[in-house]
Amino acid sequence: MKLFIPKIILLICIFLSVKVAFSQQNVLSNQAEISVLTVGPGTSLNDAFGHSGFRIKDLNNRLDVVYGYGEYDFDAPNFYLKFAQGQLNYLISKTDFTRFYQIYSYHNRSVKEQVLNLTQAEKQKLYDYLINNYKIENRRYLYEFFYDNCATKIKDVTNIATNNRITFNPPKDFEDATFRTLIYSHVNKNSWGSFGIDLALGSVIDRKARTEDHMFLPKNIYKFFENATVGIEKKRLVKQSTVLYAQKENIHPSTFFTSPLFILGLVAIFILYITYKDVKNNKRSVWLDVSLFTLTGLTGVLILLLWFATDHTGTHQNYNLLWAFALNLLVVGQFFKAQPKDWFVKYIKLLIILLCLLTLHWIIGVQVFAIGLIPLLIALFVRYVYLVKHFTKL
Repeated sequence: MKLFIPKIILLICIFLSVKVAFSQQNVLSNQAEISVLTVGPGTSLNDAFGHSGFRIKDLNNRLDVVYGYGEYDFDAPNFYLKFAQGQLNYLISKTDFTRFYQIYSYHNRSVKEQVLNLTQAEKQKLYDYLINNYKIENRRYLYEFFYDNCATKIKDVTNIATNNRITFNPPKDFEDATFRTLIYSHVNKNSWGSFGIDLALGSVIDRKARTEDHMFLPKNIYKFFENATVGIEKKRLVKQSTVLYAQKENIHPSTFFTSPLFILGLVAIFILYITYKDVKNNKRSVWLDVSLFTLTGLTGVLILLLWFATDHTGTHQNYNLLWAFALNLLVVGQFFKAQPKDWFVKYIKLLIILLCLLTLHWIIGVQVFAIGLIPLLIALFVRYVYLVKHFTKL
């Protein structure tokens, strides 16, 4: 028993020593600097909007790491299903700065640094927040593209460190814009990435974004932080800005002949040609109508699922349903009848009215649609008018 008590005391002392040593490791020195890193866009859609992170640099403690938000958790169960449903938890990451720099410079993506003008207490508070956030039990968070992504987290955490005393002043080149317009600043309107975005995201992203909402884009985090001030004394938030890696100019080959406008233009010409042949030969190509109604119906079902069966906020109120009408799937059988039901002609007239409503929505700015759809919508309109005339004659 006498030997047992000293062992307990020894273990307690070791535990306390380790705890104290670990705590001291997390205390930043007076030479420490915290900066925001802004990475330029990449070549694929998932990195087209850039990236943001915090750099914690303290040479006295041999510390130079980067914390970033928005990393995929590929180990999450049902990863793809949760991703589609908008229920996927993303991760906060931690990387040595050297590796971070090597990765993005290798992929020719610019890296800019803004050293934050924080007090020692604010630096420590921000660092402690990141350490706590990086713990296994706190690492995951529910990602949201517009309001809780890698860039908005930078704004939120910096605000926490400064007790919400930051004033974000609009940059000199600031202009009011919708969320969709802000997306277009990174994605070519006539690209398949933009086409997918315009198809999946609804009219909710066509409303004007609030000034601070512009900071869902990393490049706007950089711009707003440059002009931000802290406290009533209006101290500048950024004390030094540096370009760590300048992107080398890339010559991109023309992609027009693989773009949505060109490809769907060819599809539209084909539909119009078949329609012309049908009129000339006084017949109807059943296979074409079945294909069109099946494809538009399936697209409509997908849009409805994104709207009502997921947690994505940007997919709501999607008026692509005006051309991708889900009910088309239920009426395909009418095309196989020599004489379709009387109501079917009225149904096709409804589809023509819906296309006119879509055009009106586009003109007055309720929702902006993919420019690649233009030739397809024209072809659908012509085909529907032909079907009305054809069935009326029967």
